[in-house]
Amino acid sequence: MEAYRVGGAVRDELLGREVTETDWVVVGATPQEMEAAGYRPVGKDFPVFLHPETNEEYALARTERKTAAGYHGFAFHAAPDVSLEEDLARRDLTINAMARDRDGALIDPYGGYADLQARRLRHVTEAFAEDPVRILRLARFAARLAPEGFSVAEETLALCRRMVEAGEVDALVPERVWQELARGLMEPAPRRLIEVLRACGAAARILPEIDALFGVPERTDRHPEGDAGEHTLLVLDAAARLELPLAPRWAALVHDVGKALTPAEALPRHPEHEERGVAPVEALCERLRTPRACRDLAVLVTRHHMDAHRALEMRPGKVVDLLEAVDAFRRPRGCRAGRRPGSR
Repeated sequence: MEAYRVGGAVRDELLGREVTETDWVVVGATPQEMEAAGYRPVGKDFPVFLHPETNEEYALARTERKTAAGYHGFAFHAAPDVSLEEDLARRDLTINAMARDRDGALIDPYGGYADLQARRLRHVTEAFAEDPVRILRLARFAARLAPEGFSVAEETLALCRRMVEAGEVDALVPERVWQELARGLMEPAPRRLIEVLRACGAAARILPEIDALFGVPERTDRHPEGDAGEHTLLVLDAAARLELPLAPRWAALVHDVGKALTPAEALPRHPEHEERGVAPVEALCERLRTPRACRDLAVLVTRHHMDAHRALEMRPGKVVDLLEAVDAFRRPRGCRAGRRPGSR
């Protein structure tokens, strides 16, 4: 029985990042042997155990086989004869498919270290295409590592495009989509989440309301970028710079979806886009089953973001109406927006 440190712990150590969680793969053991050694079983689909002292996760080396569409359609095989290389082969990205043995030696059968050096996100094998969640994970890692110069390998983007065309993304359940989107929005460069999803066509399936904003013209005297989609990403950039929590980042992403519905004859102006965007935002939040706090703030920001711009020009009565509309009197500390103490 041999245990190897794997995945994110190895990747982050090599990147010089803080290692917050360590996972292990065990080769050559049975579930009975793990339990006899004091490990506590916790895995549902395949054998995973908690170390009796550190509570770190130890998973038996396993392979997997695609049995149906979507990310649930897998059969797992865990046995003492499954090698470390076979286990690593089923992982998503090469930078996540490295291991260290008990002596600290690096085991890197798929070129993860070279991809780290090249700042490249690349899939391990064609098995990547069997799990549509990996498209979302790829976009999330792009959002996390963009500040360190990482980009997605073209062959991996091409594979993601083929997955989208094959309908794999359509099999994803809302809860899993939201889980990955929420984590991606909280990364340092959340715009990359959207850019990668758009580059492979997944945004049109998962976030069509956002995807539709790109190519919609805006008045350049107010928005020099001239594009509603790029404006949305700039707002998301600002939310990330302010280190805002999830609800306002989500609101930043969706606040202008009404601009995709502006009549062609009105462009590049967008009269009444605030109210026009409320129904699509509500539908989007319902479809993804977002938390209530995210939904409520997204609707408020969509409906009132132009009022906020005009607040200093409003008559006192209109200011009171706005404050009532956003529930400021009942919640004066700004909890609707998830503001941190002392933030502006």
